[in-house]
Amino acid sequence: MKAKKTIALVAHDNRKKDMVEWVSYNWKELVSHHLVCTGTTGRLIKETIDQMCKINDEVPPAIERLKSGPLGGDQQLGAAICEGKVDLLVFFWDPMQAQPHDVDVKALLRIATVYNIPTAITRSSADFMVSSHLFHDDYKPLLKDYTGYIKRDVEI
Repeated sequence: MKAKKTIALVAHDNRKKDMVEWVSYNWKELVSHHLVCTGTTGRLIKETIDQMCKINDEVPPAIERLKSGPLGGDQQLGAAICEGKVDLLVFFWDPMQAQPHDVDVKALLRIATVYNIPTAITRSSADFMVSSHLFHDDYKPLLKDYTGYIKRDVEI
């Protein structure tokens, strides 16, 4: 993982306000990295960062927007993780409401775990993530060896 990281930002509808507030607070830490977001979250983050950059006379970064989560955005992020294209995941999910794409949410969190992607699911864990000295350094996460699983015998 390079010093300039690819950071995936996702928030369910009831957590988008939290994400916007978090991005507003941490925008200086985020603007030097590549940001990739699911649909509506990406639009809100772009508006927020553009506004913060304008106020502070800075050039806003490009923000990559995928599809909305329920339309496949979570799966797009999962695929990007599998391909080694995501370094960090900040996912403010709503623990109080079922989502129409709950299976996709679970799959995204599972893939992030399989590939040992640092994942923050609350504002406090996201704050700890961006304030870590590792956030600005090169870092190589250890990956579990799944060779045994890949080469396992399957009876048919």
